[in-house]
Amino acid sequence: EEEMMDLVTAVSGSGPAYFFLMVEALQDAAEKAGMSEETASLLARQTFWGAALVLKEGDKAPEELRKAVSSPGGTTLAALDILEQKGFREAIYGAVIAAKKRAHELST
Repeated sequence: EEEMMDLVTAVSGSGPAYFFLMVEALQDAAEKAGMSEETASLLARQTFWGAALVLKEGDKAPEELRKAVSSPGGTTLAALDILEQKGFREAIYGAVIAAKKRAHELST
């Protein structure tokens, strides 16, 4: 619907950049932790490619998939706790709202 176009732009138009930034950040973190650039790039890209493929080809919700790969007391939950503490969801929400606002400004 027409009134949703700015939000569509913020999610689908700008969304690939959010995804690419996450891949870039994962690669940067791996390099800072001691991995070679080549290996970090390969692992980050393949990890996101595989996750996207599972999401695309399956019928499970992202929340269900996230929980399925998060063992109680494991490494993934330790990492996710940090993302939540650092405001990951709030940052994504803020990005979407900023892009929506800018899309509206550009369309008027």
